[in-house]
Amino acid sequence: MKSKTKIVVLHMKEIIYTAIFLSLGILLIFLLIFMFRPDSEKKTATTDHQYTPGIYTSTLTLNNTNLEVEVTVDESRIQSIRFANLDQSVATMFPLIQPAIEEIAEQIYDTQSLEDVTFSDETPYTSQVILDAISEAVSKAVAN
Repeated sequence: MKSKTKIVVLHMKEIIYTAIFLSLGILLIFLLIFMFRPDSEKKTATTDHQYTPGIYTSTLTLNNTNLEVEVTVDESRIQSIRFANLDQSVATMFPLIQPAIEEIAEQIYDTQSLEDVTFSDETPYTSQVILDAISEAVSKAVAN
């Protein structure tokens, strides 16, 4: 019996290319599995609160001046929050009131909740009064 020795020549360049393509293929498979797997923890579009669509107001009193906080809601979301009758004299007397309501409104739009709203260090008390007025208006909007 004679044995013939076979010599296999592998080029290092081919081995490196094969390893790179193999690792990219595995990475692509993991990426596809991660992106398209069903996620049981996804938040649904509906919220815990169901609202009666409309515009709801509540009154806020500052220095004998009544301001109406207007909250617009649809069936499942708070759409807008604003002052209905903020005139120039009130805005001049309370220059931080408009930025305070805008900051609170942005947080509420993002979370669709009145919980965990943070106040700026400049206007904590005014922000709390505004948040109370907003929650009063939203409570009118909650469907039974």
